[in-house]
Amino acid sequence: MTRGFRTVRDGVTAFALLACLWLIAAKLNDGAEIAHAGRFRAADGDSLVIGEERMRLKGIDAPELSQTCERGGARWACGQEARRLLQSLVAAEDTRCAGTERDRFQRLLVVCNGGGADINGMMVRRGMAVSYGAYRQEEAHARADRAGLWAGTFEMPRVFRDHGQEQESSHGRLGLFGW
Repeated sequence: MTRGFRTVRDGVTAFALLACLWLIAAKLNDGAEIAHAGRFRAADGDSLVIGEERMRLKGIDAPELSQTCERGGARWACGQEARRLLQSLVAAEDTRCAGTERDRFQRLLVVCNGGGADINGMMVRRGMAVSYGAYRQEEAHARADRAGLWAGTFEMPRVFRDHGQEQESSHGRLGLFGW
């Protein structure tokens, strides 16, 4: 009986010790939330700057500044338009952007809220950004409504960045989306 009790006791002790170590490791990985409020400047359709802090809107991907899209048979500066929309959305006095992690370029990955709404989600819902790991429902609505990018054809921003315009002109449009 004593031998069986020791085995159970040792197992419970080992489990408790592992659980404590796991909790400590999880706590160490939690970054403190960094929040900013104030006058943001849109660098492009999914990046902001305030002071020295560079931020990227988490869960979305917007056209690059130099990117053009097609709508109604005409090209339009969708990258510039995405930046203009983001700038107008972060102009609300109560805009706040917060995050806990950084990307490989050391930009703070943030979710921004202003005017009582999730700005990241609004960019996707209005069709000026695509879902990038989040906001899939907003993208579905934008597609169904043919909003913004979805009113015509466009290259996914990641494809545009990866292949650049030389690739597009010599090999046709890669990653083309739209109607």
